[in-house]
Amino acid sequence: MNATNGDREAFAAFLLRLRSRGLDGKALVAAIEATPRRGFVPPQWASHAWSDRMLPIECGEAIESLDMQAAVIAALALDPSHRVLEIGTGTGFTAALLGRLAARVLTIERYKTLANLARQRFETLGITNVTARHADGSNGLHAEGPYDRIVVWAAFDALPRAFVDQLSSGGVLICPIGPGDGEQVWAKLTKVGSRFDREDIGTARLQPLTPGVAAAI
Repeated sequence: MNATNGDREAFAAFLLRLRSRGLDGKALVAAIEATPRRGFVPPQWASHAWSDRMLPIECGEAIESLDMQAAVIAALALDPSHRVLEIGTGTGFTAALLGRLAARVLTIERYKTLANLARQRFETLGITNVTARHADGSNGLHAEGPYDRIVVWAAFDALPRAFVDQLSSGGVLICPIGPGDGEQVWAKLTKVGSRFDREDIGTARLQPLTPGVAAAI
């Protein structure tokens, strides 16, 4: 990781927070260390890149805190053979991490500006197994499924059955479920035959999943 002393100290503090939650898997830490987070946040927020806080990004959106991103990705229990669908590309940071841990990643973003910027970042880093698509991901993407893992960075008000149906057998969906104007629960849904097992793994306060694509940006 090419970094300033401040970056190294902030990264070390992040690792301590990660370990305190039992999330110090070598593959995940290596993926985070190999992905320059400063390049995925607006310059004015770069000094906060490793902090445990959400940061504003383009199009009036926000990037989740690194702690939240790491916890969710760890819960996905990725395998190098997995095919992953991500809804909500944002800056592309989580897709870049997923690409280092899985075989193929399809990430969907409703804002064209964000999708284009993410593609540029992937190209700069030489990440070739991640595809960023400007599209409506509110119902997933049946045509290219099934997926081994699905992660959604926006909240559902009820169980998203349409997404669960896009999982392969034994596949995992992680998403927040709860009111759009309040606290939600991160739900880990594992497909077992025609049913699913649910495990709640944390809390979130994310925007509700919005259908459609942005008209102008």
